[in-house]
Amino acid sequence: MELKINIAAVLVAVVANFAIGFVWYAALFAKAWGREMGYDPDMRPDKKTMLKGMAFMIIGNFLFAWVLAFYLAGWQYIPGAKEMSPLVTGINSAISVWVGFFVPVHLSRVVWEKHSWKLFSINSGYHLVATVVVALILSYWT
Repeated sequence: MELKINIAAVLVAVVANFAIGFVWYAALFAKAWGREMGYDPDMRPDKKTMLKGMAFMIIGNFLFAWVLAFYLAGWQYIPGAKEMSPLVTGINSAISVWVGFFVPVHLSRVVWEKHSWKLFSINSGYHLVATVVVALILSYWT
């Protein structure tokens, strides 16, 4: 049994995830997220800090897309899964990964790190959207 991973699809998913993160946190929810995190709205990180953050984000996006590609490839061994469309496979995978991995982490942050439900919604919403988009790219392009 061999799991086939399309590296081009993984790289496109990395770029898409980076773009979603930029739009989500820099445009759509920048003020609300910063306020919920307790950041000074007038403070701007220096260029070196921003570049370091973006580099780590790209590495994280790559690891996420790479592992999700293996998860999606494994669906081929589930009886009846080959009859599912890429849309259904992508959505099923994305929701199961989001509910099983992202939601518990964000719930723990509400309880133990005193994050607000608003911050929970912003962060888990980003992870839901990003996971769906990445899963669809990977499921259609394999």
